[in-house]
Amino acid sequence: MTSADIAIVGLGPVGAVLANLLGCLGLRVDVFERDLSPYALPRAVHFDDEVMRVFQAVGLAEEVAAGTHVSPGTLFVDGGGRVMLDWSRRMEEGPQGWHESYRFHQPTLEGVLRAGLARFAHVRVRLGHEVGDPEALEARYVVGCDGARSGVRAAIGGGSEDLGFHERWLVIDLLLKRPRPDLGDYTRQFCDPVRPATYVRTTGNRRRWEIRVEEGEGDNAGTVWRLLAPWIGPEDAEIERAVIYTFHATVARRWRRGRLFIAGDAAHQTPPFMGQGMCAGIRDAANLAWKLAAVLRGGAPEALLDSYASERIPHVRDYVELAVRMGRLLNATGTEDMVSAAAARGESTDRMESIRPRLGPGLHRGGGPLAGRPGPQPRLADGRRLDDAAGPGPVLLLREPAAVESCGVPAVAAGAEWLGAHGLAAALLRPDRYVFGVAATLDEAASLCETYAAETGRADA
Repeated sequence: MTSADIAIVGLGPVGAVLANLLGCLGLRVDVFERDLSPYALPRAVHFDDEVMRVFQAVGLAEEVAAGTHVSPGTLFVDGGGRVMLDWSRRMEEGPQGWHESYRFHQPTLEGVLRAGLARFAHVRVRLGHEVGDPEALEARYVVGCDGARSGVRAAIGGGSEDLGFHERWLVIDLLLKRPRPDLGDYTRQFCDPVRPATYVRTTGNRRRWEIRVEEGEGDNAGTVWRLLAPWIGPEDAEIERAVIYTFHATVARRWRRGRLFIAGDAAHQTPPFMGQGMCAGIRDAANLAWKLAAVLRGGAPEALLDSYASERIPHVRDYVELAVRMGRLLNATGTEDMVSAAAARGESTDRMESIRPRLGPGLHRGGGPLAGRPGPQPRLADGRRLDDAAGPGPVLLLREPAAVESCGVPAVAAGAEWLGAHGLAAALLRPDRYVFGVAATLDEAASLCETYAAETGRADA
């Protein structure tokens, strides 16, 4: 292996997921990581059902799940403790085949993802290697998963769009010394114009607070315990980490130049109020991996790779903009209007549903509001989840068992309830499990498969 199909710069969660996806697809990968070991302290603490479905795709979902806590959701409360906005999540399996919200410990997750790479002789990990010039890497394509100060993004050029959020927040990770069930399992967003804050129940005895701080306030123990005093004290917990971050909201204008790509924090930054920072990066990896494989192994045209940025930029922007709005709610901007609207409907609180944005323009066809959105993952009659039965390529969901000329795309009779609710006979899911298109008849389904094969090369790439 003198040179790779893909060089990945950065082995955080996004780079590790991308390397696992490409490894499963049989591509030769070199991963370059500056540090010798994963960062030992918690950072990201949430991922959703779509991301767990990606972990399933690389065969690591059960191992990842063992280290998680299923979250019931988030409550936005005012200074008096009154719930103003209820963002509860279902506690049973959702349409993606997994729970909607998980809390996790990032060092544990990274350990699972890195161990997963040992399965692939064609994936080489080079630790302690800082890449100075990504253009010099010997690979057909280079993907920068190298964080907010990305050197690959700098090499691509184009700068980033600033979506207008810059605030200093103190992030505090605690280890409980004794049980505190009164803190609860719900994440709580405290809407306070003077001192907005967030509480997160993570895994085991770990708990997190994020508290906005002013210029001049630091992260020393005295400040930490003073700010935590309304909820907890040093008799209950010890500080594992306390650090000040400036939360930003940005999206890079260019995600590709020639053979260079970016993903994750290199491509976008978001305030944490939606819990979608790492999730968005892993969606990047899932979108890009199968397209790289289709071009390198499946005979797909190079132009297919242009759909990566065109699809992902509007999609991630939706999440970042909503996170900014949630941040303004925490600062109590518009709180009175929101509460008044709820009261006018006779409700005590407003309720919020998780958003599922549509991909930007790219590789999806028709289907009204369904194309370009995540497809479902029903369980089959034998109890298996759809993706485990269908494998890593595209899959044609059929409302009823039938013979369809599907150009090599496996057809599975599953998702009858979802298809029936929309009056459809079939839906074609891409390898990243977003809907390529839908069909009202079996003839339309066959035509849909032909179109997919023409645009992506081999259907199983």
